[in-house]
Amino acid sequence: MAKQKTIYCCSECGNETANWGGKCPACGAWNSLEEIKLDTRTAKKAIGAKRDHSQPKARRISELDTAEEMRFSTGISEFDRVLGGGSVLGSLNLVGGAPGIGKSTLLLQMCGQPLAGRKILYVTGEESERQLKLRALRLGVENDGLYVLAETDIDNILNCIDTLKPEVVIIDSIQTVSDAEISSAPGSISQVRECTMRIMRVTKEKGLTVFVIGHVNKEGSIAGPKVLEHMVDCVLYFEGERNTSFRILRAAKNRFGSTNEIGVFEMEEAGLRCVENPSELLLSGRPENSPGTCVACVIEGTRPILAEVQALVSPGGYNASRRSNGIDYNRAAMLLAVLEKRGGMPIGNCDTYINVIGGLSLDEPAADLATLLAVASSFLDRPLGADLAAIGEIGLSGEIRSVSVLNQRLSEIARLGFHRCVIPAHVRDEIICPKDLHLIPVKNIGEAIAAVLGKKK
Repeated sequence: MAKQKTIYCCSECGNETANWGGKCPACGAWNSLEEIKLDTRTAKKAIGAKRDHSQPKARRISELDTAEEMRFSTGISEFDRVLGGGSVLGSLNLVGGAPGIGKSTLLLQMCGQPLAGRKILYVTGEESERQLKLRALRLGVENDGLYVLAETDIDNILNCIDTLKPEVVIIDSIQTVSDAEISSAPGSISQVRECTMRIMRVTKEKGLTVFVIGHVNKEGSIAGPKVLEHMVDCVLYFEGERNTSFRILRAAKNRFGSTNEIGVFEMEEAGLRCVENPSELLLSGRPENSPGTCVACVIEGTRPILAEVQALVSPGGYNASRRSNGIDYNRAAMLLAVLEKRGGMPIGNCDTYINVIGGLSLDEPAADLATLLAVASSFLDRPLGADLAAIGEIGLSGEIRSVSVLNQRLSEIARLGFHRCVIPAHVRDEIICPKDLHLIPVKNIGEAIAAVLGKKK
């Protein structure tokens, strides 16, 4: 009988420990340690099989050839933007997201593109071949170079790859793939880690481009195996609200490109549609002359995006509530405290709600001024005007600080028809004011509120 060794692995950070505990010693997460049984005989067999191969020879970095084209376009412009200009040959990419958000739709639509005549293998572990065919017909995917395999055993999948010799492989999803030599259930840490390791080995040896779909749990991370993020080359998260049509593709890790770019899609009956100009789409249907709304300009990767920030302030009871959607809760609480202390507005006993339209998350401090002006507008019940935008970071003293690439933001604001923009009085770069755009430089929040709402400092 094979001798087994038991270890415990954290599902949040991937740390391994010999003993179980209620709290992970590495990341501090509670009830995250899961038991993994290792077969020492299988491990020794794998090590012995590895030694049978010839010893690898190290090469000088100057001898390595990079003349061969390493990237190819997926045929989806927003997807290429997030990947850094296209997919890289020999890369392992993880696409995560909530159920029903559109992960499988995005990759199946990619299969409908020419992809430079490459052979594609779509491995489905959640659907039958007929179900995948019906979904492909609905999305209008027609490609003679697309092959479908309904299989969950990792050995059969790798054998099919050896026989078919595809150039692009899609696995939907990694939680359904299992190794028969591991006794744990599919989707467990040991199963997912071992299967991903075998897929990664084949990816690097054969120069394949592999896309692996992973589900997201209720905490918002890849379900079960956090260790997956350390193995793969690129980690993509598909975000968005189920009740809205907008979807945002964001890179959390990318060895071959920037992690600041985002791709914006709109879910339609025929699938996902690329949104080349997300600012116009996010601002569509914006109310005019309504209190509690202001437009912010943030930089996502290399392009500026305009987003509408809405706020609602109403008299509350003894326990005033504060809710924010699209803006970090701690950041919103800080801005409300600065507004009350430095702006002289008694909003501590009021219920305050902040929302970013379109499901976009504003993590950049440049949206601070627009958020604060929206709250002040709602508190005073005075509209800011539909032609006003605001850019600036707010400090604890109420000062308004400069932001990066201000000229690029101003150009985008003027292009979309705005005529007024509140900016910091002290800027790092020389300002190039676009035509028909009136700039309102302010030093602190008191000046900003007085300039656009008429409240005396």
